[in-house]
Amino acid sequence: MSTESKSAPVRVDAGVGVFWFIGWLFTIAFAKLVWWQALLGVVVWPYFLGIAAR
Repeated sequence: MSTESKSAPVRVDAGVGVFWFIGWLFTIAFAKLVWWQALLGVVVWPYFLGIAAR
């Protein structure tokens, strides 16, 4: 028996999450939001992104 074990490459599928995060950071920077508005964006962004993706 061989002591070497073959492992399959790990594949991470980020998908829409990456675009959501980039858009969220852009919105905070572009609109010059304060911290509480940025936290509100965490809730509002997925809602509007979901509506737009329908």
